[in-house]
Amino acid sequence: MAGSVDMVGGGGRSEKVKVAATCLLLAAVGISLWGLYFGDGEAKQWRGMLRRKKKKAIRVYMDGCFDMMHYGHCNALRQARALGDELVVGVVSDAEIIANKGPPVTPHHERMVMVKAVKWVDEVIADAPYAITEEFMKKLFEEHSIDYIIHGDDPCVLPDGTDAYALAKKAGRYKQIKRTEGVSTTDIVERSVSETRQSHSSLQRQFSHGHSQKFEEGGTGSGTRVSHFLPTSRRIVQFSNGKGPGPHARIVYIDGAFDLFHAGHVEILRIARGLGDFLLVGIHNDQTVSAKRGTHRPIMNLHERSLSVLACRYVDEVIIGAPWEISKDMITTFNISSVVHGTVAENNDFEKEESNPYAVPISMGIFKVLDSPLDITTTTIIKRIVSNNEAYQKRNEKKSQSERRYYEDKTHVSGD
Repeated sequence: MAGSVDMVGGGGRSEKVKVAATCLLLAAVGISLWGLYFGDGEAKQWRGMLRRKKKKAIRVYMDGCFDMMHYGHCNALRQARALGDELVVGVVSDAEIIANKGPPVTPHHERMVMVKAVKWVDEVIADAPYAITEEFMKKLFEEHSIDYIIHGDDPCVLPDGTDAYALAKKAGRYKQIKRTEGVSTTDIVERSVSETRQSHSSLQRQFSHGHSQKFEEGGTGSGTRVSHFLPTSRRIVQFSNGKGPGPHARIVYIDGAFDLFHAGHVEILRIARGLGDFLLVGIHNDQTVSAKRGTHRPIMNLHERSLSVLACRYVDEVIIGAPWEISKDMITTFNISSVVHGTVAENNDFEKEESNPYAVPISMGIFKVLDSPLDITTTTIIKRIVSNNEAYQKRNEKKSQSERRYYEDKTHVSGD
């Protein structure tokens, strides 16, 4: 037996090599003759068919309201994209959100801007339905070639207490990702309302990732602005591009607080990126923002704001805790070609300040003010939240009943 094994490994292998070499020679001759007879174009096409076997891209779908989009939403989209080759995202319409949850803080066109700007998103479907219906699921599978429908591990409850993804699960085309702990739109809304010193009890559990309406137990309702987010180097790496600028890249620099990251931020970053080859974004630390905007700011802490900015496809790199004043040394160190600032900001009186933060780039002739496409600031978002308080209050009782019914049904089924 040992001898026969040696034969297969030795003499048998040499015979196989000879046969393989003969086959390759015949194939090469055949391709050459094919080229002479049919032409080079057809021969090249045939060579390509021999070299590769086409693989169908796996397309995954994820939907959501994406209201007041934050890094938790972005992380969900990152995880969804990792389950396939192409990610298609459905953005729920304003009408559907109003009917199922209450008025959104950010309107549909702003939410579309936000989702399209996320670096892991390949396609976006506007005005997606709140629930996956039979008709819409068929459209996803047939028209958009979707292989799997993705959602987080938190339940998505319809007003009647049923699961919004029941049909996708039944079809065997559903996949689940892990919800990002330490952040939710509910939490951000509460922090924002706290900033205005108004009651936010009616805003509890009104928002969460996507359509989900998961109970958030342990909430104190005290309006505290304490973040539960625990930043890790791994998460920062996951959100980073991992590529630096080329040797001759034109590096554009823009700085700011980027608090409650919104469509206005996205649009000015898009324009800034178009002015060069590499966009470097400076994000001011919490102490600096508080000193310039008041002790009630920022709503989101430095690492939360950094992740939101990093998830934007127009951003190449961020400086976490950037200095308020831009020095000559900083411009030289990062090889910055131009420094830009938008016309819409919380405070545009920097030229009147005793120490102008842009004095150095202005003196060097590399400073430029850009026209902001959208008239939106962090204060704009906070005012929207407060103005919608009454509408949220009216819907709170109905939504809580739906949630309770869902959990009661789950408990009954499990027999606990």
